[in-house]
Amino acid sequence: MKGHLRERSPGKWAIVLDVGEPDPKTGKKKRKWHSFTGTKRQAQAECAKLITTLKEGNYVEPSKQTVGEFLDEWLTFIKPTVAPKTHERYAEICRKSIAPLIGEVILSKLKTDRIDGAFSKALTEGRRDGKGGLSPRTVHHMRRVLIKALGQAVTWERLSRNPASATTPPKVERQKMLAYDAGQTAALLEAFRPTRMFIPVVLAVMCGLRRGEVLALRWRNVDLDGKSLAIVESAEQTKDGVRYKEPKSGRARTVALSSTAVAELKAHRARQAEEQLRLGIRPDRDSFVVAQVDGSALQPRSLTHEWVRLLAKTDLPRIRYHDLRHTHASQMLAAGVHPKVASERLGHSSIGITLDLYSHVMPGMQADAAEQVDAALQAAISASQKTK
Repeated sequence: MKGHLRERSPGKWAIVLDVGEPDPKTGKKKRKWHSFTGTKRQAQAECAKLITTLKEGNYVEPSKQTVGEFLDEWLTFIKPTVAPKTHERYAEICRKSIAPLIGEVILSKLKTDRIDGAFSKALTEGRRDGKGGLSPRTVHHMRRVLIKALGQAVTWERLSRNPASATTPPKVERQKMLAYDAGQTAALLEAFRPTRMFIPVVLAVMCGLRRGEVLALRWRNVDLDGKSLAIVESAEQTKDGVRYKEPKSGRARTVALSSTAVAELKAHRARQAEEQLRLGIRPDRDSFVVAQVDGSALQPRSLTHEWVRLLAKTDLPRIRYHDLRHTHASQMLAAGVHPKVASERLGHSSIGITLDLYSHVMPGMQADAAEQVDAALQAAISASQKTK
């Protein structure tokens, strides 16, 4: 395998690589052409590098496709294979965050140092409104998406390796878990009781349901006599509207209801039936537990907006609606519920997720466990001494 240089103009070179045997019909050599800018010595070094790449089987055909063009192609390719919400998020990150930084770079010439420089710029001045940089968590998401996209470029043989894999990830501070204590939870329930947000709050803070699970719950999934409800689907907000999909863990689960939750749901069902009958609507088992006045589905973002509006009227700390789920989990674990039970109730795919998310609750549990083991051991020692 050979290569040589041709000077096109001062500092501009053509690197010509001879690949394979000459065409038997024409006798012409098979060649690959690369453009290079720099000194002759640098061009010679690049030529030697390309020859080595060819010999090792890592050669990538030169292309003028830019990173931005490739990302658009990749987004189209993956659309049928991911959830609509996931695709929306990928598209937003690619087109609004990554493309403005490196979108004009030729894909085959994209290097790790260029990506690292782009991420550094995003951290300091990446906001589209010009008011500072993006958060490390946002840049972390950018890096994950770019690694995934360029991994496909390697599979398609557009790149010989993934330059994003070797980039330095930004340091992401772990978000502090926010939750109400028992007193604040009681105050919350009392404040929200007169509102239409009361049952969504009950389902989150007393049952640990996610927002999408609350809004997808239908009366056919609720067994008030058996004191349980089944989580079989979740509502997801997309640009095209609301879609219903399987729960986050990928499997259905059953959540036991307390006597208080059962009583509140029974009262809610009676109020809801009366309200809908006045409108000439006959509710049935397919009706949503949490719905608009006319029984139609409620959008996830509408629930969030109402939560924020009503919480602002109270003296309680401002937390997300999702933090009510954290409240339920923290209070369960603090009360001594086994993490395995809590994990199943919350719908985590593994107990490890529960332990990782709520490790801040564990010190008290560990202290209790140490005392229980010590008490059992001392009792055994005392019994042994009495038999001597």
